[in-house]
Amino acid sequence: MNDTPKRRRPLVAENRYGSKAKVTAAMPAAKAKAKPKPKPKRAPKKPKTPRKRRGGIMGFFVGVVRWILRLIWVVTSRSVLVGMLLLGLIVGYFYTTLPPLEDLLDGRAGGSVTMLDHEGEVFAWRGDQFGGAVTAEDVSPHLKNAVIATEDKRFYRHFGLSPRGIASAVRINLSEGRGPLSGHGGSTITQQTAKLLCLGEPFDPSAGQTEAEYEAECRRGSIKRKAKEAVYAMAMEAKYSKNEILSIYLNRAYMGGGAYGAEGAAQRYFGKHAAEIDPAESAMLAGLLTAPSTLSPTSNLERSRNRAATVLRLMNEQGYLTDEEMAVAQANPATLSEAAEARAGGYFADWVMSTGPEFFTRKTTEDVIIRTTLDQRMQKAAEDGLNWVFDNKVRAGSKAQAAIVVMSADGAVRAMVGGRKTKVSGAFNRATQALRQTGSAFKPFVYAAALDLGYSPNDLVDDSPYCLNIPGSGEWCPKNYTKRFVGQTTMTNSLAQSLNIPAVKISESVGRQTVSTVASQFGIKNDLAAGPALALGASESTLIEMTGAFAGILNGGSSVTPFGLIDLRLRGDAEPLMGTGGGIGERVIQEDAAGQLIYMMEKVVSEGTGKRAQFGDRQIAGKTGTTSAAKDAWFIGFSADYVAGVWMGYDDNTPLKGVTGGGLPAEIFREAMQRVHQGVPLKPLPMVAPAPAQVIFEGDVNEVEPLTPQVQQQPTQPSRPTNIIDQVLQDIFGGTGDGSASSNPSGGDR
Repeated sequence: MNDTPKRRRPLVAENRYGSKAKVTAAMPAAKAKAKPKPKPKRAPKKPKTPRKRRGGIMGFFVGVVRWILRLIWVVTSRSVLVGMLLLGLIVGYFYTTLPPLEDLLDGRAGGSVTMLDHEGEVFAWRGDQFGGAVTAEDVSPHLKNAVIATEDKRFYRHFGLSPRGIASAVRINLSEGRGPLSGHGGSTITQQTAKLLCLGEPFDPSAGQTEAEYEAECRRGSIKRKAKEAVYAMAMEAKYSKNEILSIYLNRAYMGGGAYGAEGAAQRYFGKHAAEIDPAESAMLAGLLTAPSTLSPTSNLERSRNRAATVLRLMNEQGYLTDEEMAVAQANPATLSEAAEARAGGYFADWVMSTGPEFFTRKTTEDVIIRTTLDQRMQKAAEDGLNWVFDNKVRAGSKAQAAIVVMSADGAVRAMVGGRKTKVSGAFNRATQALRQTGSAFKPFVYAAALDLGYSPNDLVDDSPYCLNIPGSGEWCPKNYTKRFVGQTTMTNSLAQSLNIPAVKISESVGRQTVSTVASQFGIKNDLAAGPALALGASESTLIEMTGAFAGILNGGSSVTPFGLIDLRLRGDAEPLMGTGGGIGERVIQEDAAGQLIYMMEKVVSEGTGKRAQFGDRQIAGKTGTTSAAKDAWFIGFSADYVAGVWMGYDDNTPLKGVTGGGLPAEIFREAMQRVHQGVPLKPLPMVAPAPAQVIFEGDVNEVEPLTPQVQQQPTQPSRPTNIIDQVLQDIFGGTGDGSASSNPSGGDR
């Protein structure tokens, strides 16, 4: 038996299906497996050459240096690790103290006052105006881009600090000769927000620090403060998102004009919401962030626009605006709303703030809405009328001042100008604060007292030299402005020509105390003169008091308290907390007497010293007044619809040159009131024409026509009549006196 294995014969099928090819294909792999490629031999490692150590002194020093360097590295690395750990702990601590986002959006210490005119339109703001919280997503994207382009172009890429920005700021400060931290700060928006939050230190009034001192401390730039600011900024970056940090900044930043935050500033300057402003307006608001008080458009519109143009250029350079969009925005700069142009309401708003309760106006911690009596059309009319006269009638460079008050017969003040600079806030208000002698503008109260006692406008009074002996002062002899006498004349003509002697005689006839009482009840609150010069306006008063007193004459003889506040409520409340504190009060003189006085005062304008106050076909009544030495000039008058008072003079009591109440003040009245009455239908004055005068003779009574100084005719009777007023004076004093006029009388005005 053969032990050799028989060779297996190949199957035909293998040849059919290419087994040979398979075998052939498999062979290289088998061969490769059979004969692996030899690995290259590694070169034998060279034995390390031992480092030669320097011996001697040099080697010793080299070793010491190496040891020191190694020690420095170890200490530094460990210190950095410890420092990073401490920094992390401090950041974590501040992180835990940061409040929720909603608590940080309104950072004002006080509240605001928003004033509405009589139609409900906003015209003024006071206090810290906020306008409401907004977020970075709510505001106009143009505003968001403008703020980032101006304040922190790497805002979305840093961790709260910008080393590049800080290094650049230090370099600029040193190159400009300042300290490294003085001037440019290189602060990010996050750091600025941390500063606005005063690094989490709230204002504490009980700490003995004023709010101004607290804010100054928050802005202090010491190294210690800067370090704390940096840590606080990093904590904010960990706590809030970038848009939340930007939202805090956009709500808390002061933007000038009493406006805090983007919404308050947008409403304050443009009368819009922050979501509605365009690129030019956005650039103006963003430009305010560097210097809000000096760049405020209500302080200097041109400077604010120049800054806005720079912001638009930065937005273009950083890709937020195309070249075309930048060109359009720069060619059409932002314009202020009418309310903003009024410089926060001017004198009228200041006066309203002073008349309301202090805890809801000047010291409010709430947001207050005050509805007022102001008519913005009339306000502009008053301002334009005053400016026209000073531009066309007064020499250039004159320091003379003027004031105007326009009100309704019920005392509702519609317009107020307290000086020639009309666009002001917090300035001295000559309409409400200046106490000036009233001169002949006071005379209507003398005649009001007489008419209420039964005298007639056509009663006669003798305008002739007249003296009184004043105990302790000697003889006092008033004289007329013209230094002439007209003899017998009616009370109407005496008032129309502003004759002094008849006014004094009437005052003495009815009693000074009666005149004083009537004037006080009509609203002249200041101490009135006690002597006979009371009739000639020796007392002082304010323009608003005098105008309110004349309003009492127009409304039929009832007292008036001028007012500008209609009601006051808190923002969000439907019901007001308080209403007006003014209006029509008690009756002072009879309605018929008031109507007769209006008749007499109409003659002042149509025939007497106030002719320059006439305009159109409208009936106007009023009274001129010029004090001794022409230090004050007045015209106060009214139509059937409105009362207006005008004062003119110098703040330092310098005498006016060539100015009387019937001159420039009457012209200011005319220019203002004809603008006020545009579109107002003609309406007659509520005057009562008197019956013909009754002159009492010995034995019979005759009627005579009223006398005028131009004709100076005497009654056509053969004997001199006994004048009613002189008869009363004769009964009181035993004679009227006929001494020559004093060379230094009190009065002498018209």
